[in-house]
Amino acid sequence: MYVKLFAGLREAAGSDRITVQLPAGATVADLVAALGRDFPAIAPLLGSVRVAVNQGFADPATVLHEADEVAAIPPVSGG
Repeated sequence: MYVKLFAGLREAAGSDRITVQLPAGATVADLVAALGRDFPAIAPLLGSVRVAVNQGFADPATVLHEADEVAAIPPVSGG
């Protein structure tokens, strides 16, 4: 599954898109755990990340499907 990365996540990973291998029936929570395990450079940032699935924020229990568009979005500030 491809995951789009934004802001500090993109900078820490050195890419705007990464690939994560997940089993069938994996959830958003499983995805976040896999991101931390497979990409240690972004692990410290994952505590406050929101995951969007198909352009809407998803709960940790949301089941992911291979065709889903997934993005990891850290908090942003500004004015």
